[in-house]
Amino acid sequence: MSSHERWNELLAILARDGKVEVDAVAAELGVSAATIRRDLDHLSRQQMLTRTRGGAVAGAISYDLPLQYKAARHAPEKHRIATAAAALLPPGAIVGLNGGTTTTEVARSLASRADLDRQGGEPSVTVVTNALNIANELVVRRHVKIVVIGGVALPESYELIGPLADGVLREISLDFAVLGVDALNPEGGAFAHHEGEAGINRLMASRAGRVIVVADSSKLGGRAFARICPCSAIDTLVTDRDAPAETVQRFRDAGVDVVQA
Repeated sequence: MSSHERWNELLAILARDGKVEVDAVAAELGVSAATIRRDLDHLSRQQMLTRTRGGAVAGAISYDLPLQYKAARHAPEKHRIATAAAALLPPGAIVGLNGGTTTTEVARSLASRADLDRQGGEPSVTVVTNALNIANELVVRRHVKIVVIGGVALPESYELIGPLADGVLREISLDFAVLGVDALNPEGGAFAHHEGEAGINRLMASRAGRVIVVADSSKLGGRAFARICPCSAIDTLVTDRDAPAETVQRFRDAGVDVVQA
């Protein structure tokens, strides 16, 4: 297991349990206690956690891990989900994308579609986003018109939030909103860890003709701090093939079209 993979695992355990003990997590990951201590010291320097005697506890920002640490988690599933979601977006569409690893993959899949790449022509798709990393990747694509809403940047997710972002979104209309979420369940709907992100996502969904949620199966069935929208506001869920059949059926019973990639 590489150091990057260990850091991801440590942060995932920390997010799950709120704390880690060196000896216990060393046994769980199959490495030495000395290695775990070095890993925790590294993550502490990155302000990802707070070191304690014999372990660590969740730090102030560990509720939402930076993209560089989340990108490797469920990567194959996210790539398949993104490809399937991008295929649902027709040429000429105005698409809203929030921040996150899965929506970043959607942006890449959308930008690489051959049917949208008209060399020397007008942009064939418009992407409206509050994610700085997505805007940075798409701005060089001539066939994509990129619109970035204003706001205050969150360093953990590269997302823009706040009244400036709200003001722009209230003045535009979207054909589709493609939303990444932190949790999704049939009864409660879609959730985010951060209330500011949830508010922007909720507004983006309200401005769209259709709402597509992209979420790997690890996100299904849970809840997070702030609700984005109920399932009645979601038209399509794109998830992976590992999603339990019973959970998928509950989403369908709630009126959500489910695509498994």
